[in-house]
Amino acid sequence: MRPLLPIATLVMLAACSQNAESPTSDDSTAASPPAPTPAARPQMTDEQRAAVLASLPAPYNEGDLENGRRTFARCRSCHTLAEGGGNMTGPNLWGVFGRPAGSVEGFRYSEAVQNADFDWDAEHLDGWLAAPREFLPGNRMAFAGVPDESDRRDLIAYLKVETGYAPE
Repeated sequence: MRPLLPIATLVMLAACSQNAESPTSDDSTAASPPAPTPAARPQMTDEQRAAVLASLPAPYNEGDLENGRRTFARCRSCHTLAEGGGNMTGPNLWGVFGRPAGSVEGFRYSEAVQNADFDWDAEHLDGWLAAPREFLPGNRMAFAGVPDESDRRDLIAYLKVETGYAPE
C-alpha cells in the first residue's frame, strides 16, 4: 500500500494543477491572469550614473549622488524608485519628472494634489521638498521637508539619475 501513496499524491496534484491553470470557459468566477510585471532594469554602473549626472542641467549636474542617496533615506519609508515599483504611503517615483502632479495610477492623493495644475520638474520638486505643507497647502504628506538647499539639489540629482529621467 505504501508504494501507491506517492503515485496517488502525484495524480491528485496533477489534477489540481490542471484545474488551476486551465479554468473551463463557463467558469465565470475565474480570475484573469495577473498582468506581467516589467522586467527588472539592470543596475547602473557608477560610470553610467556619472554620465547621466553630467547630462543634467545646472545645478543638478554638480550634484553629489552619494549625498542624494543618503538624503533619500528620509523618503524611502514612503516612496519606491524602481520602474514598476509599488506605491506605499507615498506614490512610486519612477518617471516623476514630467509627470502631472497627482497622476500615479492606483495612488489615493489628497484633493490638493489631485487639483494641482503642474507637471513635476526640478523647480516644483525643490519647492515641495523645501516645505511640502507650504508649497501645496492641504496635502497629506507628513514630512517636514529638506531645509538644506544643497541636500535638496543632491536629492533631485539623485532622483533624476535613479527614476528614468531623460534630458530634453
